[in-house]
Amino acid sequence: MLWSLIKIVVFVALIAALTLGAGYLLESEGGLMITVAGMEYSLGPLQSVIAAIVVVGLVWLFLKLVSLTVALLRFINGDETALTRYFDRNRERKGYEALYQGLMALASGEGRLAIAKAQKAEKYLHKPELTELVTAQAAEMMGDHKKAEEVYKKLLKRDETRFVGIRGLMKQKLDAGDTDTALQLAERAFVIKPRHGEVQDTLLRLQAEGRDFKGARKTLAAKLKHGNLPRDIYRRRDAVLALSEAIAIKNESDSAKAAEAAIEANRTSPDLIPAAAMAARGFIEQGRKRNAVRVLKKAWETHPHPDLAAAFAEIEPNETPAERLKRFLQLTRINPGHRETKLLNAELHLAAEDFPGARRALGDLPESDPDARVLAIMAAVEKGEGAPEQVVRGWLAKALTAPRGPQWVCDNCNTIHAEWQPICSNCSAFDTLDWRKPPQSEVVLPAGADMLPLIVGAIEDQSKGNDAPAEAPGADAGAETPEDTRRDVPDAEIVPPEDGTAEDDKARQAQT
Repeated sequence: MLWSLIKIVVFVALIAALTLGAGYLLESEGGLMITVAGMEYSLGPLQSVIAAIVVVGLVWLFLKLVSLTVALLRFINGDETALTRYFDRNRERKGYEALYQGLMALASGEGRLAIAKAQKAEKYLHKPELTELVTAQAAEMMGDHKKAEEVYKKLLKRDETRFVGIRGLMKQKLDAGDTDTALQLAERAFVIKPRHGEVQDTLLRLQAEGRDFKGARKTLAAKLKHGNLPRDIYRRRDAVLALSEAIAIKNESDSAKAAEAAIEANRTSPDLIPAAAMAARGFIEQGRKRNAVRVLKKAWETHPHPDLAAAFAEIEPNETPAERLKRFLQLTRINPGHRETKLLNAELHLAAEDFPGARRALGDLPESDPDARVLAIMAAVEKGEGAPEQVVRGWLAKALTAPRGPQWVCDNCNTIHAEWQPICSNCSAFDTLDWRKPPQSEVVLPAGADMLPLIVGAIEDQSKGNDAPAEAPGADAGAETPEDTRRDVPDAEIVPPEDGTAEDDKARQAQT
């Protein structure tokens, strides 16, 4: 609207300027005198300006006639396309000018104008491989997916534009959620241009989503071959695909093949936690316990994780808590300062009813890095040592509102997953799950939690002396241990507090 107003103002100003100039020339004296063949011609100021304009026009017309004459002479001399080129030159100029304006309109977000200029350019140029592409992208910009799809289908008819048409239709189907058709189009595009990075990534993702892990591994190898993927990342992602294939085979009740696939995945990427745990279980089923120990120790050295500890426990499922504590020294001596190693050591001491040892194993975690799992272990330690019920309830109350600790989190969209999987369930990104603390890990206090500070205060009172503090109002409501605040390690159960005598509490704590 503002631009239209500006154009009107400029037009009126130009008309006013020309009118004033013509009036000035009419009123001014003097002029121009021309002598031709003894004849004198006197021209006034306005007449002189008009004469100059006519002369310029005649010169332009003369040059055009000269160009036409030259083209005609060339045609007479045998150049059959001379006249065609002469008349087409002007059409090409107008066509490319319209195409330029269409591209500028497309870049500035003016879809309708871009389509109009593309149609005008096609009228002069007759090059649909250029104009149809502008039309398709402008239609996509306007949300006219039907028109865009029609244009992309036209591009499929020519060899030089077939890839562009397939890629455009593939993106259309992806936006519409038709992944089956998009996968077929991605495969066709990959055959035409196997080096194209975007097509490789799209095909890889669609194959992984469709559980075509063998095809996905071939696509991944093509990315490495064409230089679109570093070798270390290739090995990691190839291991992820091999592990995904192992999980799919296991779901089909073929444990032997699943174990072999998991072992291959672990061999490719030893630091991949799910692959190491599954490979260790495969070795255990084959009776190769030493191999399982070696795999788990190597993975623990890089990334200590509860799933590795659970797999390590399955190597000797019938051992006593004391025997397990001794055998786990092979694992806990690796990365002793790591948070997960401290928690595993504390849980093993709890299973062996060594509550002071569990407290020592935790170290400063309750103060420096308290999460639900750490605080639940502290509650079990206090209960095992015979602390007053208020102290135990205080730790559990803290656990209720504490962060959950490390979880499988997508690096792309920060979605939390209960279990590892190769593709994020939210954003469909491939190999983006990482074991870490979520960026928003604080738990919002539930309604009615305003009494928790009174309960938690019992912990501070206990630190000052051994006298049990008075029970806070509402403490009888009790707080159970939140689910998933610890990782299950056999023979390391934490018993939630229940009303009863101290002897009963100790008996329940000793359950394994």
